[in-house]
Amino acid sequence: MNTNKEIPIFYSVDDNYIPCLAVALESLVAHTSRDNNYRIIILNTGISNENVTKIMKYESTNVKISFEDISSKMQKLEKELELRIRDYYTITIYYRLFIASLFPQIDKAIYLDADMLVLDDVAKIYNVDMGNNLLIAVKDEVVASDETLRRYSLLQIGVDYDYYFNSGMLVMNLREMRKSKIEEKFIYMLTKYNLLTICPDQDYLNVLCRDRVIYLNESWDKMSQFGTAMDEDEISIIHYNMFKKPWHYKDANYSSLFWKWAKKTEFFETLVNRLESYSLLDKKKDEELTKKMIKNAQKICRNEIRFAEAAIETEVVFATDSFEEDEDWAEVFDLI
Repeated sequence: MNTNKEIPIFYSVDDNYIPCLAVALESLVAHTSRDNNYRIIILNTGISNENVTKIMKYESTNVKISFEDISSKMQKLEKELELRIRDYYTITIYYRLFIASLFPQIDKAIYLDADMLVLDDVAKIYNVDMGNNLLIAVKDEVVASDETLRRYSLLQIGVDYDYYFNSGMLVMNLREMRKSKIEEKFIYMLTKYNLLTICPDQDYLNVLCRDRVIYLNESWDKMSQFGTAMDEDEISIIHYNMFKKPWHYKDANYSSLFWKWAKKTEFFETLVNRLESYSLLDKKKDEELTKKMIKNAQKICRNEIRFAEAAIETEVVFATDSFEEDEDWAEVFDLI
């Protein structure tokens, strides 16, 4: 779909997450094929020159890297986004929702979280024929693992947990996302309904892309602490999501695999220091945040306004183009 015949791969990070990105890139580059060209695009709002230099070392003949500062875009929506962020996420999680408009020349791309190891060639998932589907993704095993979160997915998002996907690994049909006005609908819902969420970007993507998702097996977004136990050689992408990161917990699942790749980077000592300095108080906070997430899900399920209903109303508004006559929407549209 892309005229340059490259496979675009997006990440979004800040300086704090650069060491983890280096580990992710170390694994990704090692599993590229000479038959393909890969274009890694790192979304950010400011990265130090030193870190840029270190990451650029992962370029090769068929792997090109660029840093894209999207500060101006984020400044317009920063207040709205920060009001709706949970305290266990950062604003960078929203960046993937703007890829379609920020890069109108790209029709299809992969998005990956930086807390992942890539253990297979991502060209395999990029080359899947998407038709008019919006996303390729993997079911979220965190939501599937907890009764309260399953109920939240069904009642609030309007998506059964068997179809609620994780947004850490996405193949994005950007052309169809633009045609379907996914970004505009996201901003409209964000500003008009002020909905509470558990997983901000992920909840919006699940409700706005519902019924237009191709699901891959768990190996392409294997969550380290959740889901089916898998041997390392069965995993294509491992995702150290939630709180038990190997650079914070010595007993994290698949931690030896992470450190195998971390040792190859310039950030090995930095990551070891993070592991050693992660205190009992820090771990206690992680436990509290996990409990808080469940409590928030219970609370949100009691809300009168639900994601699913807001999404239906939004679809009606966009189908009739009545938003063009809505003064509130006009102000929102100016943010894009």
